Amino acid sequence: MKKLVISCGGTGGHFFPGLSVAQTFAEQGKKALLLLSGVHAQEQKTIAGSFGIEAVALPEMPHYRRHPLRFIAGFIRGYRMTVKVLQEFQPDAMLGMGSFAALPVVRAALKCQIPLFLHDGNARIGKANRFFSGRAKFTATAFPAVNGKACRCPVIETGMPLRPELRKFAGLAKNDAIKEINQEFGMVFSPDVPLILITGGSQGAAVFNESIPQALLNISGEFQVIHLTGKGKLDGTRELYRQAKFPVLLLESTGKMAQMLAASDLVFSRSGGSTTAELALFGKTSVLIPYPYAAEGHQLDNARHFAGNNGAILVMNSDLDPEKAAGIVSEFLNDQEKFRQIGENMRQLARPDASERLISEISANLD
Repeated sequence: MKKLVISCGGTGGHFFPGLSVAQTFAEQGKKALLLLSGVHAQEQKTIAGSFGIEAVALPEMPHYRRHPLRFIAGFIRGYRMTVKVLQEFQPDAMLGMGSFAALPVVRAALKCQIPLFLHDGNARIGKANRFFSGRAKFTATAFPAVNGKACRCPVIETGMPLRPELRKFAGLAKNDAIKEINQEFGMVFSPDVPLILITGGSQGAAVFNESIPQALLNISGEFQVIHLTGKGKLDGTRELYRQAKFPVLLLESTGKMAQMLAASDLVFSRSGGSTTAELALFGKTSVLIPYPYAAEGHQLDNARHFAGNNGAILVMNSDLDPEKAAGIVSEFLNDQEKFRQIGENMRQLARPDASERLISEISANLD
């Protein structure tokens, strides 16, 4: 296999794993092309280009239930555009990363008789991939599938493709990560003091920006905090930390996530596919709070996979009040060895070679 087209529809949860596969494929001296659907396609095309990956932004396809006529129009335009691109590029295979926004790409691949393969970034295979599975060679999953029987093709676990540059930081020592963070943000964090990382995703949910800060203010013991609040939540969260007696770095988001993961000893986080795969890669002891409105509850399935293997602590969003959060942190400070072992269990569940495994499986299944 020398040429691979990767369809990334919708959110970053589809795009970044697809980009990771494309980067790995390119590193093997081969040629990958990303076909991008959804409202973020132009932005994602720019990101792909910054890594030297060729990409094509397809016409917007809004949600089929909210805007059915625009969805149909986007499908027709996207299908015609994709057929032309595929005829010019002549790929050996098509890899779909999920989302109904990829429908015109999948349809065009079938029209051009290009073998179709799918990847799902969660423990629960999504509706789009289940719909496409009848025409696919196989569906690869990031974690063991809880609903594999719903697919109409073979299901294999290959892991979640992670960015090559992120994987390079997985072995970064805490001392070195702390040093980089201190230099970048003017902090005085100590590598000898437990560091708690709070990252609730771009939505900046109250459970992260209110309950956890309130808990930390009432805990005795030595620790330090990095808190990523999400867009527009910085000022309100800063007010809660005003009386903090521990070092705290507050940011809306960061481009230094790898360093912050490497520096942390305990992480409070959502349980999206890429997020949990990154936590596993870095071997982080994690408190996973599934996003309660995730499609078909897939974040809960992801969290159950890791918690069920003693690699994380699962707490439902509705249960994480200040008292619950304080209890977890206090237990962590009083028994760090127990929590360190949970992180090691998490590391054992990592699949750092997921991109390579997926590419190898595709090559092996080509006629």
